[in-house]
Amino acid sequence: MANINTINDAWIAQGQKVSDLNDKLNAAVLDDSFDQDQFKAMKQDRDNAVARRDALHEQLEEERKAQEIANMEDKDKTPLDDKEKDIKAEFIKNFQGMIKGDPKVMNLVTSSTDEGGNAIGLTIPQDIQTAINTLVRQYDSLQQYVNREAVTTQTGSRVYEKWTDVTPLADLDDETATIGDNDDPKLSIIKYTIHRYAGITTATNSLLKDTVDNIMTWLSQWIAKKVVVTRNTKIIGAMNEAPKKPTLAKFDDIITMINTAVDPAIKATSFLMTNTSGLNVLSEVKDAMGRYLLQPDPTQPDQYLIHGKRIVEVADKWLPTAGTAAAPVYPLYYGDLSQAVTLFDRENASLLTTNIGGGAFEKDQTKIRVIDRFDVEPTDKEAFVAGSFSQIADQPANFAASAAPATASK
Repeated sequence: MANINTINDAWIAQGQKVSDLNDKLNAAVLDDSFDQDQFKAMKQDRDNAVARRDALHEQLEEERKAQEIANMEDKDKTPLDDKEKDIKAEFIKNFQGMIKGDPKVMNLVTSSTDEGGNAIGLTIPQDIQTAINTLVRQYDSLQQYVNREAVTTQTGSRVYEKWTDVTPLADLDDETATIGDNDDPKLSIIKYTIHRYAGITTATNSLLKDTVDNIMTWLSQWIAKKVVVTRNTKIIGAMNEAPKKPTLAKFDDIITMINTAVDPAIKATSFLMTNTSGLNVLSEVKDAMGRYLLQPDPTQPDQYLIHGKRIVEVADKWLPTAGTAAAPVYPLYYGDLSQAVTLFDRENASLLTTNIGGGAFEKDQTKIRVIDRFDVEPTDKEAFVAGSFSQIADQPANFAASAAPATASK
């Protein structure tokens, strides 16, 4: 933990340095005595500072992952039983046969089709899917914050009642009173349709000669990254369907959003979410006395709070900044994402290979395709707000002038 805190402090300090260098660059271009060579050197210093800041953050994430693994309980390390070992071994054998184009394996994996008549391919067994899901959580996956529901059908529907529409139970005067039927809840029907999301990579000849463990490590990491990028994109799209999109300019705007943006019934489970660049800007906001306004979480010193609400940080590559480089717009979501969005997961990821299509034949290569099957739908759009900001102003001094002492009467 000490190492994490040291790197975290260095990352914050480096972010402040980047901000200071940007201020100097802005002042330089506005100066009538502009010196091109001096500006170029200052810009190089700024770029180096940005590279170090980003490197510190990447290392911070690596340390966090290492800490998670170190803290893993023995009960989470249960070895595979004999049946699971057989399933895994069969999968790896078929996977290697599929890459080599073994006719028996290819006939096996292309014989089953989904509802759309498409070949499913080689279904990934549960224990390997579990390993992939573990990696997914380490890659800043947003699905850990939404409501995830496993489904077995291609289409379906669910009924939801918004928090703002929930009414209390009727107070019956006596035991013989009749329950009225004029208090029907306002229900919303959410329909889902499972979509197929695919990605392709090229298998090298060295992969075919590698060990089983190395093959599965490579395969799990590749699939996990594809799953995270795809699902994050769809979840962010659902998050952005929130009807409230406040633009924040000062720290009081954030406090107002926390206090008023969502129903009080879900405030206890609500949190803030921004990306790394947005968190860096927020971490530099100061009060009138020059003190940073972000509060360290007493239980996790490398995490931050605003008004008691935790800030979930997501890497820029997973939760990108909008706007332009000259005028960035950072996201700052707030609410209970598990109430706002549901991910309907078919849990049927599969693999298929070809040495014919996708240019594989011309280049004598083997292409591997992974298909993930899921859908993401907004369920309660009032449970989440999609705020944004470019800069958050420091709090100005607000000291009332002391009154002059009254002149004693003679």
